[in-house]
Amino acid sequence: MNTHQKNIASNKTIQKNRIAVAAFFFVNGLLYANWTARLPELQRFLGLNNTLLGALLLVSALGAVISMPFAGWLTTRFGSDKTTPIAGLLFVCMVPLLVIYPNWQVASIFFFLIGMSAGTLDVSMNNQAVFVERAYQKPIMSSFHAVFSIGMALGAGVGALFAKYQWTLFHHLALLALFGLLVLGVASFFMVKQETSSRPSSEEQLTGESKDSKRSKSFLKLPAKAVLPLGLIAFCGMTGEGAMADWSAIFMSKVVGNTDFFSALAFGIFGVAMTIGRLVGDYATEKLGKFRLMTYNSLLAFVGLLLPLLFPVTWVTLLGFFLIGLGLATVVPIVYSTAGNTPGVSPGEGIAMATTIGYAGFFVGPPVIGFLADEIGLRAGLLFALVLFGVMGVLVRRMKVQ
Repeated sequence: MNTHQKNIASNKTIQKNRIAVAAFFFVNGLLYANWTARLPELQRFLGLNNTLLGALLLVSALGAVISMPFAGWLTTRFGSDKTTPIAGLLFVCMVPLLVIYPNWQVASIFFFLIGMSAGTLDVSMNNQAVFVERAYQKPIMSSFHAVFSIGMALGAGVGALFAKYQWTLFHHLALLALFGLLVLGVASFFMVKQETSSRPSSEEQLTGESKDSKRSKSFLKLPAKAVLPLGLIAFCGMTGEGAMADWSAIFMSKVVGNTDFFSALAFGIFGVAMTIGRLVGDYATEKLGKFRLMTYNSLLAFVGLLLPLLFPVTWVTLLGFFLIGLGLATVVPIVYSTAGNTPGVSPGEGIAMATTIGYAGFFVGPPVIGFLADEIGLRAGLLFALVLFGVMGVLVRRMKVQ
């Protein structure tokens, strides 16, 4: 085989890697959106008030946050080509189990397991995405998150249709789980292979892992100084994502006063905006620079949430959720890409550090909002996310100055 043929074969392999990794992002978004789009019905099924629903979301948060530092160690020690399929398949299997029995104590077990599998999957698949991005030698991280957003938007739409035609929660989620198992089962054969032995390899240039990082023995590590501010930015942005995922449908249902169809559509609008923002995210990052782009993101998210809080009517709320989606679209991809390329830190550990802090916002933020919603109302409770959007802008400006 001559050099040209080898290059063609290598390019085809990289393309297969990209499609396979994208499949995990897609299924993750699809299944997550399907069960969050039907949260109002899940809340009724389990007989929960806002505080108890928030508590279950907190249980999921604990599962994710506990798993992420360990996931960073696992990806470095055993390879994300192995941890990604395992975590993905576990996540898919857990989703329909949320509604096997109308008891919140039983549901809390599966909320915890969903959190653990989702946390491990998020670290692992983003680790794979960093390796593919390095192979392409240009920014493509936002494109993976665009696929996740496409899955979320499609999932919200599918969830709305299942709600409209009154499918039971279990049959709805079980059908989607079967689809996820099929897709991820095939994609698992096309992961970026990682060298995990102590012997040096040419693969290290792709994975960015040294012998020292592979020999990492401890998974309980404090965030590196360079990763900490990235994690805090992710915390603010992912609090907003979590607020939209867990409370947009309920806001449309209880504050604006709409049907289950419009409630599910509210999250779908947010997902569409995230998709648009991420599809152009790599181009925008190259043209504007990542810190300037994230400054604009913070402003869009702030204005987008302020609108429905001031004017809680259907079309203003949908417009606001759309602006929030645009504003938050590229925050997480930029953070993950930067953390995964932090000098002196392996990609898996860098992503795990930023993700652990970020997901604390994604999962802990919504329960806080739930508690505030019961105490002072959901509109006032969402001020928590609004303040964090402002803080995110300040953090980005400080990093730009430094």
